Amino acid sequence: MFKIGVIGDEISQDFQTVVNVAKELNLDSIEIRSVWDKPPQELTETDIDEMKRILDGTGVQIVGIASPFFKCDIDNPQERQEHLGILKRCIEVAKAFDINLIRTFVFWKTNNVEERWDEIIGAYDEPVRLASGEGMILGMENEASTSLSTAKLTERFIREIDSPNIRAIWDPANEAHSEGETPYPNAYERLKPLMVHAHLKDAGENPETGEMESVPVGEGVIDWQGQLQAFVDDGYEGHLCLETHWRPTSKIEDDLLNRPGGTAFSEAGEEASRICLQNLFGMIEKLR
Repeated sequence: MFKIGVIGDEISQDFQTVVNVAKELNLDSIEIRSVWDKPPQELTETDIDEMKRILDGTGVQIVGIASPFFKCDIDNPQERQEHLGILKRCIEVAKAFDINLIRTFVFWKTNNVEERWDEIIGAYDEPVRLASGEGMILGMENEASTSLSTAKLTERFIREIDSPNIRAIWDPANEAHSEGETPYPNAYERLKPLMVHAHLKDAGENPETGEMESVPVGEGVIDWQGQLQAFVDDGYEGHLCLETHWRPTSKIEDDLLNRPGGTAFSEAGEEASRICLQNLFGMIEKLR
């Protein structure tokens, strides 16, 4: 059976609050994206020690680092160099928590991904070398704002890189936002052999604008009941971490969704996460 977790800042910037909610709801894990208004690469040793103190004895584990690595402009050499520094620090943070999963990306989306494909592949030579040397897994997430916007592109990228240190993080709602294949079962079947981790959120069409936006889990276009059953049937025993991106008060603006983190992002997150997790628990009760 898969394990259930949450990306911490979808609940709060206060790590104690995140752990309290995780314990209350019997969650297995927390994925780190921003804590105390700091992205993972800015967490200090003091911050990490305090996080370990808060976690001690709870049974809740840190499962991964949701880094912003390579959410940058492919044509900006300075940004690319800075992001290699971000990756190196995130590797240090991962090792401090004795984990090996770091979520990464492949540049902001351009209009000529196909023409620049070889360049995009080549840009990962150094990240793969770093990951391999440190025993890390870089989880590629299909995301509409990046060059790997769909499961199809993500699969192609991972298979061409051909490294055990590059795996897939499956996010069905991101597939819906990118207007790719039917998230489940089509896109899932594509990424299933490469999947190391999964994210939980949902998407639905705004009736006024016709655009996809985040909605409570189980209330959108994703067949989450079918996807959860597939996880069970396929023997997936990894983590499914809530990344709701939905808020009950107001829609999170696109710029903040593309660069999530900090107090503004986490506002009303605990309420949203509780609603989504209760919806998830209801679906889990129906699994065979």
